[in-house]
Amino acid sequence: MTFLERFVTLRNAIYLAGLGLGAYHLMVVSGVVSISTMPMRVTHVMLALSLLFVIKPASKRLEGTVLNAAISTGLVGATVGASLWLLSQWKSIAFSGGITSDGDYVAGVVLLLVVFEAARRGIGLFLAGITLVFFLYPFAAPYLPGVLEGRGSSLERIVLVLTTDTQGIYGIPVGVAATYIIVFTIFGALLSNFGAGDFFFELSTRCTRGLRAASAKSAVLFSTLIGMVSGSAAGNVAVTGTVTIPIMKREGYKPHQAAAIEAVASTGGQIMPPVMGAAAFIMAEIVGVPYTSIMLAALLPALLFFGSAFVVVHLQATKLGIAPNVTEATDEIPLLHVLIKGGPFIFAFGTLITMMLMGYSPFMASLWAMGALIVLDIVWRRKIDREFFGKICNSISEGARSVVTISAACAAAGIIAGILGVTGLGSKIATLIDVASGGYLFLALLFTMITSIILGMGLPTTAAYLILATVVAPALVRLEVPVLTAHFFVFYYGCISTITPPVALASYVAGGIAGADVNKVGWTAASYAATSFVLPFAFVYGPGILMQGSLLENAFAAVTAAFGTAAIAVAIIGCLTQRLTPMLRGLAAVAGLALLFQGYLSGILGLVLFSAVVFFDRTKPKPIPI
Repeated sequence: MTFLERFVTLRNAIYLAGLGLGAYHLMVVSGVVSISTMPMRVTHVMLALSLLFVIKPASKRLEGTVLNAAISTGLVGATVGASLWLLSQWKSIAFSGGITSDGDYVAGVVLLLVVFEAARRGIGLFLAGITLVFFLYPFAAPYLPGVLEGRGSSLERIVLVLTTDTQGIYGIPVGVAATYIIVFTIFGALLSNFGAGDFFFELSTRCTRGLRAASAKSAVLFSTLIGMVSGSAAGNVAVTGTVTIPIMKREGYKPHQAAAIEAVASTGGQIMPPVMGAAAFIMAEIVGVPYTSIMLAALLPALLFFGSAFVVVHLQATKLGIAPNVTEATDEIPLLHVLIKGGPFIFAFGTLITMMLMGYSPFMASLWAMGALIVLDIVWRRKIDREFFGKICNSISEGARSVVTISAACAAAGIIAGILGVTGLGSKIATLIDVASGGYLFLALLFTMITSIILGMGLPTTAAYLILATVVAPALVRLEVPVLTAHFFVFYYGCISTITPPVALASYVAGGIAGADVNKVGWTAASYAATSFVLPFAFVYGPGILMQGSLLENAFAAVTAAFGTAAIAVAIIGCLTQRLTPMLRGLAAVAGLALLFQGYLSGILGLVLFSAVVFFDRTKPKPIPI
């Protein structure tokens, strides 16, 4: 057999394995197959990690070698063997009140080693290293100083706790991956294969035609629409950036500016309802609220994020002297025709949102949305052929394959959560932040922000949030910050860590596409998204931003925060209708902060200061024409 034949065979095997994994979970979620919680989670980890070891090589150097194949085969065998043992023993362990055997311990050790390697292969050394540090804590606790000192635990106890019940590897994160996340990744793949990307691009370019910075605004809108389905900032940059970045460069943006705009827009897609990426579903389970509550709380911050992005690209275009594109394309498709063509996608999203608002679970709503998309595609195309069924099968396989790295992250996060629960380390970390801040909420928020960005660097948003939710968020809850607000606080910083130097994955990908210095892209993107570094503080002090206050508070928060994000954008770019002096930029920054930090007096002060900036800008002679 030639190398090409082996490659094709392996590729087909991966495709079929993904198809089987996706089909299995669709049947479980839809109720066609009835299975208990523990067996479902064990099966998911077994299938997902086995597929991960086939897809991801042990290292770049070993990729395609016989040694890599042997190592991966051994890991698949170990994963399947340990999982099948636990599947055969879980009932006896549960019904006996937790009595285990030597075989359970051995299977648990094997499974932990498998999860560490899956986290390394799927996410990287950083997540595997953090997980290992937490795993070793119970054994080092008796020798640590101060508040970190603990009684310690035996290896056998830790292994069995983490692998034989739902407190460790098979905890909430894996449960969410096996239900919500995999269904939504399949939904996203289905949208992509049926042409949603082309529709979103046409819609975004039609909506921004004739505006100043039309290409950049189109990129923001396009990346938002795609990003809220994909849930991956770096992946979204790779998909949309190849289209949007060259267009922005041709319009007049410098390479690092075009890359930064794309990185910021793709990052924000993860916070835009109705589909906010995998982390939002995990948040709903951890906090214990319906997903619709997460959507409602996320709506205004998401609109503020993208409103700020639109203002930034507009002001940057004004500063660069980029004029509006007023040329009319004779062959341009009318907006109504674009909407009609995208009818299946619009109806699918409408079905998804409507059913969730009616109280249906997110995965059930997504199943109906997928069904609506498929049926309407038949109506629109009036054809059921091999290509049609191929799109469906490809979507199921692609969606399932895209969840395997998330599942590895969820399993690793389960280890961290289990250790925190067994040892009480979570409360000790909260104590450290409390003591370091002296009980002052602002200092605690500042320390939490720094910790969240550092822990989130180099990690996908889902993995970052899982760590932050278990390690950092309890510290804020201890300081009487509402649970949902605390989790949104760390979630936001986990998201924007993808564009925050020195490790900024989304910025790196965008910089590579644009041919720009990646560090320059990272710092530019961080400055463009400056509002996001302030916004989480604002919704801790002002519950109206998360729609958690009264109707008056919510309305006041929406108005003042909108002006606040605009003022900060003006301060960042240093331009309104013309370049601003350093003093006016500083005044705009103070106005923005005053408007974002909720309060009637601060709001009035912010509006007065921002009005002064606008007045001086308008009265200064020789403005740049708009």
